[in-house]
Amino acid sequence: MTASPPPASPLRAKRVLPGFGLTMGVTLTYVGVIVLLPVVALVLKGAEIGPARFFAILSAPRTLAALQLTLLAAFMATVFNAAYGLLMAWVLVRYDFPGKRILDALMDIPFALPTAVAGLALSALFAGNGWYGALLEPMGFKVVFTIWGVAVAMSFTSIPFVVRAVQPVLEDLDPQYEQAAITLGAHPFTVFRRVIFPAILPAYMVGITLSFARSLGEFGAVVFIAGNLPMKTEIASLLAVIRLEEYDYNGAAAIAMTLLVIALLLLAVSNLAQARALRYKGKTA
Repeated sequence: MTASPPPASPLRAKRVLPGFGLTMGVTLTYVGVIVLLPVVALVLKGAEIGPARFFAILSAPRTLAALQLTLLAAFMATVFNAAYGLLMAWVLVRYDFPGKRILDALMDIPFALPTAVAGLALSALFAGNGWYGALLEPMGFKVVFTIWGVAVAMSFTSIPFVVRAVQPVLEDLDPQYEQAAITLGAHPFTVFRRVIFPAILPAYMVGITLSFARSLGEFGAVVFIAGNLPMKTEIASLLAVIRLEEYDYNGAAAIAMTLLVIALLLLAVSNLAQARALRYKGKTA
């Protein structure tokens, strides 16, 4: 009797990318060089200023006015994006109509369009002799060189974050839960409030947070429509650039570090809220 050959070992699944060590090493190297090092350099530069000098810079009237304008305009833009972005994602997912693919592609234009070009286009539209400005200014509503112009520019550049965050979640949402609620007699708005919205809430919060953070750091689209009037329409990122041009590196670092801290806090709060929402969803599932 001849011994039967040993069973062949199962073939390992082929991987498109190299092994874990190499891919993780490349990923961490990229994150460290491109993301972490600039952030660490900014933090170290801000730490050199000292607490007294740091708060003196931030408490200056011009700096406070720029930060206040930036936060308020970003909040206004985010409120609009939260409502419009959810509505647009709903339309793109739940309805079929001619030109749907074109409308879907148009949502990514703010990502592809240079922000300076967007600022020039918005300024031309909302100027007194522009298409929109010619209608708004006779009614006493001026956009250019006001906080409204800043909010419009911020909203234009950050609206895709909300749409693209909510859209895939709506597409993957199982319709059987909605159908079950409808068969139980739930009103359509109740179905949205009790079934759909809790499911998309984590992604929705991420989109809103990213939209706000993007608005805080917007520069190119704002400088053309805001007029950059100190104490009136001057945003914080522009003031940081002005401080650099004045060779006031401490002032620029303090303003930039403040915006960085606000953005990081927003992302941390968003991630915590998202984790809580996912845990709650897992318990109620």
